Amino acid sequence: MLEVVQAYDREHIADLPTDDAAALERKLSLARTRFEDRGGWLKPHQRIAVLHRLADLVAQQREVFAMRIAREGGKPYTDALVETDRATDGIRNAADLLRIRGGSEIPMGLTPASEGRRAWTILEPIGVVAAISAFNHPLNLIVHQVAPAIATGCPVIVKPAAATPLSCLELVKLVHEAGMPEGWVQTLLPESRDLSGAFASDPRVAFLSFIGSAAVGWRLRANLAPGTRCALEHGGVAPVIVDRTADIDAIIEPLAKGGYYHAGQVCVSVQRIYVHEALKDAFVERFAERVGRLRVGDPRLAETEVGPLIQPAEAERVATWIEEAVSGGARLIGGGRLSDTTLAPAILVDPPGTLKVSREEVFGPLTCIFGFADLYDAIREANSLPVAFQSSIFTRDLAVALDAAERLDASAVMINDHSAFRTDWMPFAGRKTSGYGVGGIPYTAREMTAEKMIVFKR
Repeated sequence: MLEVVQAYDREHIADLPTDDAAALERKLSLARTRFEDRGGWLKPHQRIAVLHRLADLVAQQREVFAMRIAREGGKPYTDALVETDRATDGIRNAADLLRIRGGSEIPMGLTPASEGRRAWTILEPIGVVAAISAFNHPLNLIVHQVAPAIATGCPVIVKPAAATPLSCLELVKLVHEAGMPEGWVQTLLPESRDLSGAFASDPRVAFLSFIGSAAVGWRLRANLAPGTRCALEHGGVAPVIVDRTADIDAIIEPLAKGGYYHAGQVCVSVQRIYVHEALKDAFVERFAERVGRLRVGDPRLAETEVGPLIQPAEAERVATWIEEAVSGGARLIGGGRLSDTTLAPAILVDPPGTLKVSREEVFGPLTCIFGFADLYDAIREANSLPVAFQSSIFTRDLAVALDAAERLDASAVMINDHSAFRTDWMPFAGRKTSGYGVGGIPYTAREMTAEKMIVFKR
C-alpha cells in the first residue's frame, strides 16, 4: 500500500493499492493492444470531444482540485487554484491542436526520376507512452503528459509522484467519465523503484515522458529499449541579472514571486540573483523587506504565500545547505526551521561559488544574491554551470537586453520578468544536464507523433 499524507503536517489522507509486476504487464499489454488495433483508433473528432468534456469536468471541480493539490503537495491554495485553471486551459489547448496539426506536401517532379508522383506526409501516433511525473505540479504536469497523448491518439500509462498521486488518479477517472474507452489512459503506482525502471525500459514503450531529477532521468534514458524516444525535464539553478539601469521598484515583487512560489520547488525558480554593485545594497534591503513579509504556513489557507517542502527530509537538506553556506562566509537574511516540513524564506548574500547553494538546484525557499561590476562577468557566471534552463535579465536599456538575451546560455530568456514565467503553450526545455527534448503541450504532442510519407505514382 502507498500512504498519502498532507505535506504540511504529515496528516494521513489515504492508503492506495500499488501495482506489482503482473499489474504492469497487464497495463502494458492492454496499451499495446489498443495501439496495434488501427481500426479501433479514436477519430480526431472523438478525441476533441473527450478533451472538451474533460476540461469542463476539471473546471467544475476547480476548488476541489485546488484543495487536493494544497493537501498532498503543499502548494498554497491560491496558487493551486491557478494550477487548476492552467490545467483546464491546457486540456483545451490540446484539443485545439487537432484543428491545425497535419503533414505537408513533399515536392515531386523536380527531376526526371521524380516525375509522375505526388508525395505528402501524415502524422501518426508514435505508440505507447510511458509518463513519469513530479510532485510539484501534481495536476498540471499530468495534463502536460496525458492531454497531448489523447490528442495524438497514443495510449498512455502515467506514473505520478509517490507523494502526490491523488490529483493524477482523479484526473484519469474524469478522463474515463469524459468518454475515453478503457485502456487508452491508465495509471501506475509501482510497488518498487525497480518496477518504475522496468516500466520505462519496456520495449513496448515508444515514448518516455519524464519529469524529475537529472540523476533519475539520465539513468532511465540510458536504459531505454532501442528505438524508444524520450523527453526529459530536469531542473536548473536559474540565474537572474539585475542591470544597473533596472527599476528596483518594479523588480522586487516579481523576484519574490519567482523565488518563493511553491517554496521554491519549481525547476526554473529564481535562485541566483546577480545585482550590479551600484544597486546591490538598496536591492538587498528592499528585497529582504519584501521576502520577510511573505506569509508562511498552512497551504490550505487562502492567505498563505509560502507553504511546506514536500517531505521533512527535503526541509532538512535545504537547512543543511544554508548552514553550510553561512559557515562558508555567506550572510544569511531570514530563514529558520518552522516545522518538520516548513522553512522560513531565506536569502544568502555572497555565498562562495563553490558551495551547493551556488551550484546545485536548491528546490527550497532560498535565493542567493551576488554583486557584479561588469555585465559580461555576470553573464559568464550565469552560464558557468552544467545546467541551463530559463534565465532572466532586468534592464531599461534595450541594447543590454538584446545582447544579454543572446549571450545567456538558456532555452528561454525573460526580459524584465522572473525566470519562472511559463505559459502552457510555449516551448519548455532544459539544455545540457537540465533536460532533453521539448515540453509544452503543442511541442509534447509533436514529440508523440511519427511522420509518415506517402508517395503516389500516377
